[in-house]
Amino acid sequence: MTRHRLACGNLGATVRRPRRRTTDPMAAFDALPGPLRRWLAQAALPWSPASCRRLWAQAIARGASPADALAHLDRAQTRALQRERHIPE
Repeated sequence: MTRHRLACGNLGATVRRPRRRTTDPMAAFDALPGPLRRWLAQAALPWSPASCRRLWAQAIARGASPADALAHLDRAQTRALQRERHIPE
């Protein structure tokens, strides 16, 4: 699998192929809660607003505080980064 390198931000930080989006990503980003928008803006991987919202909602539904939900996202990102390291180039 080839690594896709793009010149801006964290978009070249993954081996996953870029996909066409069917929704407006900026509108989806703007609709996120403030703490989640700030986390996503600093993320090491190019997370979609939909996947972040899903993980956030799962954590909040289990009774997690916003800080705990962000910690849940940090753990998910760590797991994703570990998977990325094990993919041969």
